[in-house]
Amino acid sequence: MRDDADTTVDIDVRRGSPTPEELAALIAVVTEAYAQETAAAAETEPGVDAWHRSARALRTPLRRDVPFGRFAG
Repeated sequence: MRDDADTTVDIDVRRGSPTPEELAALIAVVTEAYAQETAAAAETEPGVDAWHRSARALRTPLRRDVPFGRFAG
């Protein structure tokens, strides 16, 4: 989040008369939620490198008890 001195926020209260403490709490909660959302949006999922992309699964071991074709004997 930027901490520029010239950044202002306009808050329009539609009902009631909140105290300065209530407004400060509102700003703190909204600021924290915004910071968490921007941090989550900025996170990138780790990409798959070429080694893992090209690696194939290991072949299952040969079964010696199953005969091969006509050579069943």
